[in-house]
Amino acid sequence: MPGAELLFFKMVGCHKAYCRRYGQHTLNQESSSKVSERPPFDRSSSQDSLDEVSMEAYWTELENIKRSNENRQEGQEAIVVKEPDEGELEEEWLKEAGLSNLFGESIDDPQESILFLSTLTRTQAAAVQKRVETVSQTLRKKNKQHHIRDVRDIFAQQREAQEKSPDDSDLRSVRTNEDKGQGKDDQPSSGAVDSKEQISRVPEDTPASETDINLEVSFAEQAVNQKEFSKERTQKISGNDSLPSFRLPKDKTGTTRIGDLAPQDMKKVCSLSLIELTALYDVLGLEFKQQKAVKIKTRDSGLFGIPLTILLEQDQRKVPGTRIPLIFQKLISRIEEGSLETEGLLRIPGAAMRIKNLCQELEAKFYEGTFNWESVKQHDAASLLKLFLRELPQPLLSMEYLKAFQAVQNLPTRKEQLQALNLLVILLPDANRDTLKALLEFLQRVIDNKEKNKMTAGNVAMVMAPNLFMCHTLGLKSSDQREFEMAVGTANVMHLLIRYQKILWTIPKFIVNQVRKQNIENQKKERKAMKKLLKKMAYDREKHEKQDKTANGADVPQGVIRVQAPHLSKVSMAIQLTEELKASDVLARFLSQESGVAQTLKKGEVFLYEIGGNIGERCLDDNTHMKDLYQLNPNAEWVIKSKPV
Repeated sequence: MPGAELLFFKMVGCHKAYCRRYGQHTLNQESSSKVSERPPFDRSSSQDSLDEVSMEAYWTELENIKRSNENRQEGQEAIVVKEPDEGELEEEWLKEAGLSNLFGESIDDPQESILFLSTLTRTQAAAVQKRVETVSQTLRKKNKQHHIRDVRDIFAQQREAQEKSPDDSDLRSVRTNEDKGQGKDDQPSSGAVDSKEQISRVPEDTPASETDINLEVSFAEQAVNQKEFSKERTQKISGNDSLPSFRLPKDKTGTTRIGDLAPQDMKKVCSLSLIELTALYDVLGLEFKQQKAVKIKTRDSGLFGIPLTILLEQDQRKVPGTRIPLIFQKLISRIEEGSLETEGLLRIPGAAMRIKNLCQELEAKFYEGTFNWESVKQHDAASLLKLFLRELPQPLLSMEYLKAFQAVQNLPTRKEQLQALNLLVILLPDANRDTLKALLEFLQRVIDNKEKNKMTAGNVAMVMAPNLFMCHTLGLKSSDQREFEMAVGTANVMHLLIRYQKILWTIPKFIVNQVRKQNIENQKKERKAMKKLLKKMAYDREKHEKQDKTANGADVPQGVIRVQAPHLSKVSMAIQLTEELKASDVLARFLSQESGVAQTLKKGEVFLYEIGGNIGERCLDDNTHMKDLYQLNPNAEWVIKSKPV
């Protein structure tokens, strides 16, 4: 029996016993009195995440939320959302994936999509084809006069384009680098949606695969490989399953974190992540559906119940560059000032009337700077923090992907759950992602003090899950069974978010390499257009190419890179590449020769960037081996500068 079902039945028993003991029959009834004692508790395993004590915290948190909802401010009424039909959802999916020109008015000019599709894996291409076919069927039913192009036709065109220009040294460089650790399973599809080529099998029974997260191979392709290797997946999640210690293997070309890439490349990363996530769910037999964003009438100023984007606009007028709401930061700071060792931190609520009064006072005085923070008790600050999250007009995990976050619990292995969460975090809007990161880092600091505050990772997950996963604006009514399922699933997902947060903010290498391929294909397209233009203008093309080649780097010997540092006194430096040379070594050489103000620069204030070639812009981590990265992107420029706020 799957782990989620075991946990479900265990929790049903717990909650029924709890209800009998305290005279409660459903979660929707008001509790007649405060719970004065805990239900019988028998820890049957070493796992501390979903025991009866933490379940009590979950139900208590629900009751606290219900009471606070009764005092919700006007203008935040629950609304009923009309479910869009499948075709509308798939149209939205294609638009978000950057493939809107596969249908509709722009269908006659599919070149951009052909370039995009040429970089996809087989599973990604299959996911795209499935959505296009659904849109096609829906539009035909509605008798719309849109021409829907068959994806197989587009892939056929892309195949022809590849056959005409098979020798691209830059693209081959990227592919060769990938092949070192991938085999053939992550190559671009090249029209292979219907290919019968055998996918290489990657066994997962070796010790390394139990802990390493492979970021070089598409997650969906890994899932296909595992299904091919073992028809019966034995790595099921049980109710007593402890969370494994996953780690990221070292990558000589450097680990890419969210925030390291230029906006134009990050946009491509998001499109690819959406396609990859959908492909992963397809391979594992789960339905992936986005929820359409709900338009709600909200206030355009204030603190609570304000959209994150509007709140940040207010904050940035006070503190330029703010990425996390100031009120959110201040509440966390106030909680920590009262000591993270306080027992029951986050679990024990503040007094309801006091919380209501504090909200009103904060709304009036926060931005004026006249609010008396000394009067805010620690448990009140924690309650205000949770209230802030619940009152967001759109969930912190976003309306579009809230259901996808919830569905993570249904993936069969912890590794696949982690992979899905990684892609979902990438897909979040910047404001949501930054605020979530600050929240998870704070929650980890609370857990680090569990010996004193008695708040284990499981208990913190149970208390926080309802505040992130229950969206009051939807006005959804649910049965007891649905509430139990939500309790199990959302608490598990919350636990994963906290435990693996350092991994979740990493952009998988296979997606970064797909972005590199897209950039190469776009450059080839631009070069062809430029050559046509030059020919029309009667220029000597050979002379132009020779001059271009000379300008690009005749002054830099083989095996040497020139590093630019326009903001430092040492403007540039030629550096010999060696097997051991890392990005941190390059920075150290520059900073050691600085004088004056620049000499006070510390590690973490300036970074080495890879700019141009097959990437827009990428901030390098300290452990990047420069020779390996140079081989991957030989036409890049290397620049030392500070990271934009």
